[in-house]
Amino acid sequence: MKTKPAPSFEETAAQIERVLAQYGVKLTMGGEPTYVPLEPEGSEWHITALGPTKLGYGYALADALVAEFLPQATAILSPGKTYPGELNPRWVINLVWRTDGAPLHPRTATLQPGKHTPAVLKAFRSELLPALRVKGTWLRGRDPFIPERQVWILPLDHNGKRFASNDWRIGRNVELLRAEGSAGLRLPLDVIAEGLSKRALVLEVIGQRVHVFLPPLLQVPFTKLLETIESVCAKTGCEAPLFDGYLPPDDAGHWTKLGIASDPGVLEINLPPCATWQEYDRWMHTLEKAGAACGLRSFKQVLPDEQAGTGGGNHLLFGGPTLEENALFTHPAWVTSILRYWQHHPSLAYLFTGHYVGSSSQAPRPDESRTSLYDLEMAYAFLEKLPAGDHRQIISETIRHLHTDASGNTHRSEISFDKFWNVHFDGGCRGLIEFRAVESLPHARWMSTLGLLWKALAAFLLAKPFTARLIDQGDRLHDAYFLPIFLWADFSSVLADLRRAGFVLPEAVFQEIVDWRFPVMLRHGSAGAALTVRKAHEGWPLLSETPLEGGSTSRFVDTSIERLEFVADADFANQFEIRVQGRRLLLETFPGGKLGSGLRYRRTALYPSLHPGVETHMPLVVEIIEGRSRSTYLLDGERREFRLGDVSPPPRKGRPCQKLRPTLVTCDLRLP
Repeated sequence: MKTKPAPSFEETAAQIERVLAQYGVKLTMGGEPTYVPLEPEGSEWHITALGPTKLGYGYALADALVAEFLPQATAILSPGKTYPGELNPRWVINLVWRTDGAPLHPRTATLQPGKHTPAVLKAFRSELLPALRVKGTWLRGRDPFIPERQVWILPLDHNGKRFASNDWRIGRNVELLRAEGSAGLRLPLDVIAEGLSKRALVLEVIGQRVHVFLPPLLQVPFTKLLETIESVCAKTGCEAPLFDGYLPPDDAGHWTKLGIASDPGVLEINLPPCATWQEYDRWMHTLEKAGAACGLRSFKQVLPDEQAGTGGGNHLLFGGPTLEENALFTHPAWVTSILRYWQHHPSLAYLFTGHYVGSSSQAPRPDESRTSLYDLEMAYAFLEKLPAGDHRQIISETIRHLHTDASGNTHRSEISFDKFWNVHFDGGCRGLIEFRAVESLPHARWMSTLGLLWKALAAFLLAKPFTARLIDQGDRLHDAYFLPIFLWADFSSVLADLRRAGFVLPEAVFQEIVDWRFPVMLRHGSAGAALTVRKAHEGWPLLSETPLEGGSTSRFVDTSIERLEFVADADFANQFEIRVQGRRLLLETFPGGKLGSGLRYRRTALYPSLHPGVETHMPLVVEIIEGRSRSTYLLDGERREFRLGDVSPPPRKGRPCQKLRPTLVTCDLRLP
């Protein structure tokens, strides 16, 4: 009898859409994949959002996308978010195009350099005024940092019917503020008389490119201004400029946009909402190709034998096509079904996330924060009993105080509601649920597969609401579930739930991701009698505030401790003895008929860190002993794999590796 072939990804995606349609639900999916250069150097590619090369890479990625995939798009550099402790706002390059496929304006701006001689720029300035039908005067700007830079300022606004320019009465020369950013963001607006519009169009030459800063306008005049600038460029022979400025909201519903944003350590790509998984899949592969063309990728080569994600995440978001069509507002029990199921399955928080896990990570579970299960249970039960109707406000107010990190930050949560219906900050009312425990991965098909998994779970939990009470995971959460074998066992049950509901996803792809995320560091033995040592998760705790020069404070994370997973077949355990640093490692029952143990060890002793009196365990020595036969493996600080070494083993110690409590499955070499 022939085995029925497993459904393809496209067939599973079609099944998802059929189930959603049965319930009258339109569910969009967004993403925030992150990218870094092939050789990420400097703090901008590790910890800070801004730096000397990041904007250049952002424009290069925008250039590659426009050249090959988005020929009708216009690039507009806009101010991004301002965060506490950061002097300047971050930036975002918005690629904007019309949903009907037509250009946003007649001559699509490219990112290729052209002509901008003084005569051409003078002609452009002269022709723009009659083209806009305004009478005005260009002011000459002076950049105090680069006095020779060419900067011109035209006071410009739109009164709802036509463009207008007024006299600022500050003379013909304008001294820019001593701040970072484009000239349009550095105008001395405080010296302009009250009652006068303070909006302006600013022209400046930076390097080999002409930049035009667009004043804040509504959508219709904004588009008209773009059209006029492009027509004047064509008439005068001026190059198509790079546009800076504020992007108005899409009130008419005519635009689609993709953002390339500066974020700590990475470039973050804010995808447009995807109506189907196929759209999301296309974006993942498009970004992979465009990134490769300009020297960007979605992972870091940390060591010769170790890769890692970018560190910036690959967050997934659920929402609706419009706020009026957002089914999350009208299905609060669906929302809690998702939240309950995720709480029951730690693999969804830990299996596909980055190196930082636990309470101090960027995506702590609700039961890792200050939130009590009692309050969570009460909140979810309340929402599940709401009558029919739009409940966006009460859903937000009920959940957003509970899905936070330990400090109360609503953004730093495994499942974040700070973009759902939070009226307290700009951008908080978009009807989005954000899943943050998803890391960037080195292959587009892997990231696309995770998108399909997430959407399959959403459809499954809509059709079969999950109402089981929350579980107090206790020590098991940061003990067993930090080991890949326990996470895989839990995730297998998730895939089984989906299969029973008609959503079939192949285990092989997820196993590839897990093998990459938890690489094998040592293998010993043969089939049926083998030992495998993998890298495991470790929760790095947040340390106390540390004074820095200048009187400011910073919070450090203790990354000195790492964890390994030892898993062996029963025959191996019967034949061999394992010793680490001269101490015997005892094995106990693990999932799948295996025997094993977790092992924590101190890899570094950087300042500051916890337990400064405990010495490091490097090099880490593992001995495999069978009778008089001995194999000795060494792990040093230069590599992430054990190597078979001809080294003298540490002196044997009488006491085996210890656990802090007998119920744990992880030993700790710091314990005597």
